[in-house]
Amino acid sequence: MNSPHPETLELAADLRSAIGELVRALRPDDTLPQNQAGVLGLLVRDDRSYTVAELAARQRVRHQSMARTVALLTEAGLVAQQPHTTDRRKLLVTATEAGRAALHEQRARREARIATAIEARLSSDERETLRAAVALLRRLP
Repeated sequence: MNSPHPETLELAADLRSAIGELVRALRPDDTLPQNQAGVLGLLVRDDRSYTVAELAARQRVRHQSMARTVALLTEAGLVAQQPHTTDRRKLLVTATEAGRAALHEQRARREARIATAIEARLSSDERETLRAAVALLRRLP
């Protein structure tokens, strides 16, 4: 496999940096810690239940760390745990309506902040360029 062209590597570095700056700028408004938002996001996006072990594997963290995150989410009423249907030793973790609402509220705050910045800082031509860039970014994964 050939190595990417140096100009492409530079573009990739610039893109990673810009996305990182944007994400870091949005975090201060977050009410959910990143690890909790990540678990809720996975549960809501996939619209299914997971065991703690499955969540830990999907989020690439230790089982003990995920167990603590799930415990905090459970205490806050953002997830519920119920016995596994085929293995009673395991518990399944599911997002509650309160968890879905908290995740959607956090996302809405982030989107509003981005929209406000777009309206304040970008011309209509730049907004169209950004729209095209989003479509290109979706093709990269």
